[in-house]
Amino acid sequence: MTAAGPIVAAAPAVMRTEGWGDYALLDSGHGRKLERYGPYAVVRPEPQCLWAPRLAESAWEAADAVFEPSDEDEAGHWRFKGRTKESWPLSWGAVKFQGRFTNFRHLAFFPEQAANWRWLDSQVRAAGGPTQNPQPRVLNLFGYTGVASLVMAAAGAAVTHVDASKKAVAWARENAELAGLAERPIRWITEDARKYVQREARRGSKYEGIILDPPKYGRGPGGEVWRLFEDLPELARLCGELLSENASFLVLNAYAERISGAALSGLLAEVLKDRAGTIEWGELALVEEAGDRQIGMSFYARWSR
Repeated sequence: MTAAGPIVAAAPAVMRTEGWGDYALLDSGHGRKLERYGPYAVVRPEPQCLWAPRLAESAWEAADAVFEPSDEDEAGHWRFKGRTKESWPLSWGAVKFQGRFTNFRHLAFFPEQAANWRWLDSQVRAAGGPTQNPQPRVLNLFGYTGVASLVMAAAGAAVTHVDASKKAVAWARENAELAGLAERPIRWITEDARKYVQREARRGSKYEGIILDPPKYGRGPGGEVWRLFEDLPELARLCGELLSENASFLVLNAYAERISGAALSGLLAEVLKDRAGTIEWGELALVEEAGDRQIGMSFYARWSR
C-alpha cells in the first residue's frame, strides 16, 4: 500500500539558538551584531538588525575583531584590535571544533545551526545510534567544516560528509581529530554534491538520514556551477531516492533571501509524497543574551518519520 504522504505543519516554527559556553549573541542593532566566540568578541554586519543596540558603544569598540565587507556577496576583510590566533578550539556539548576568521564574514561554522544539531543528535540516537548494527547511515551534503557531521558521528551514525571545497574538507578532518572522532566511521568526500548524489542514485545507495544545506551560488571542484533556485529541486528529488525504507529524516536548509520555509516544505512534500511522516518548517534564529530579541538567520524544512 502506498503511503498517504507526509503531514505538513500548518504554521512555521522558529528554531531558536541561545548562547552556550563558547558562543553568545551579546548585542545587536544598527545593522550589526556583537558576538562572543570563545575568548574573542566579534562584530559582524547584519542588515536585519533594524533596531538600536542596547550596550554602550564602548562595548562594541572593545571587540577583538570587526568584519568590514567589500561587497554584497559577504566578501571583505577583518580588522583586529590586537593579536588573535588563526584558529582556536571551541565546543558544543561534547563536540569540539576550530573557530577561524574567514574572508566571508563567518567563523568557519554557523552558530544558529546549533538548533539543528540538537535535533539531529536526537534523531540519530532514536534511530539506534551506536547500539544498532549496522549503524544509521547519514549523508551530509555541502557539509563545510563538519560540525553537523561530528555531532551525528558522536551520536552513533556512520557519516558520509561531502563538500566541493578541498580546504573545507581538510578543516573538517582537523575538527574530527580535535573532537576525538577521527576513528569514527566518517567518509570525507571532496566532490560536487550534485555529481555525488547522481552517482549514489545509480549505485542504489541508501541512507537513513540526509542533510542538504546548499549555498545560493557556488562552484564545484571541476568548475560545476550551482544555482539554488535552478538546481535544488532536482537534487532534492535525488535525495528522496537515496532514503532507505527505514529512513528517519531529511533536513533542508537555505540562506537565500528570496527563499522561505514554506517553499522548502512544499518541495519536501513533493519529493516525499509516497512516505508517511511529518514536515516541519520555519526559520533558524539567534537569540540575544538578554533573551527577548532574536535574528532570523536561515530557513528550513525537515521531514521525520
